[in-house]
Amino acid sequence: MKAVVSARAAGLLLGFAADRTFGDPARYHPVAGFGRLAEALEGRLYADSRARGAAHTILLVGAAAGLGLAAQRHTTGPVKTTLATAAATWVVLGGRSLEREAAAVHTHLALGDLAAARMQVRRLVGRDTAELDAAEISRAVVESVAENTSDAVIAPLAWGAVAGIPGLLGYRAVNTLDAMVGHRNARYERFGWAAARLDDAANLPGSRLSALLVLIVAPRQAAAAWRAWRRDAAAHPSPNAGVVEAAFAGSLGIRLGGTNRYYGNRIEQRAVLGDGRAARPGDIPAATALARRVGLGAILVAAAVAGAVGGPVGSATLGAATGRGRHSRSTQSPQ
Repeated sequence: MKAVVSARAAGLLLGFAADRTFGDPARYHPVAGFGRLAEALEGRLYADSRARGAAHTILLVGAAAGLGLAAQRHTTGPVKTTLATAAATWVVLGGRSLEREAAAVHTHLALGDLAAARMQVRRLVGRDTAELDAAEISRAVVESVAENTSDAVIAPLAWGAVAGIPGLLGYRAVNTLDAMVGHRNARYERFGWAAARLDDAANLPGSRLSALLVLIVAPRQAAAAWRAWRRDAAAHPSPNAGVVEAAFAGSLGIRLGGTNRYYGNRIEQRAVLGDGRAARPGDIPAATALARRVGLGAILVAAAVAGAVGGPVGSATLGAATGRGRHSRSTQSPQ
């Protein structure tokens, strides 16, 4: 029996493979360009106002999704659609780069170089790392791996599966804006409100899928992960990060959460997630291995959903490309 797959599904699979192989593009990353555009627009629109912040968010997310829609509408044929979707998927995913950053911190900790580990972990978290010990650095890395696996891998795949290139680019715009202006500080309390709330909504399906996949890919620890998820996630200030971090904590048999100190002497007391021991350096590779399995599960789910949504492109389309197949034209993907 010949395989049947949609161009969207094939593009997601290829883009995922590119991210796992190469990581983020080293130079001229489109997300960095989007960030510069967002900064420039903020300079023109900024005011201590929710309305101004909403306009900033709508314009940028609309532009990103519109660009994706234009690319999708003007990409004809299954091969071009597949390649365009693959390129967009590669651009928005960040799983391999996340893993590399976590591994770099672990290497410093394994060598006993606490100062270097403190510097390296700043690439993953926004908290003040100057006085963190090895256990707190390890906790910070595991929490970042858990949250960013959902934000930078699972959620974009979910949006790409159901909405194609507009979903991929629109989601990445939302998530990037949240990272830029969605902070609870004096400057962005109002201006960043719309970006933060939209990011919460956009990440809702991805975070739940991430936690569910934790149960599936690590079945021996599923009961502990489920218990931590159900018991502890709601106490986290984020409706999405708490779900994923709690599931990771339960699956890894560790305890996450606690006191986070941020620059400017801001301190947050985060709820404890999980009921195991404190995190330690050896939990970092365990967390990245779990994240890798969750990512693999997510791409299989996304490809299956995209195949159902995008329509078949299998043997009949291949026949059209080679001039064979009487009814192949009617069976091509519309994308």
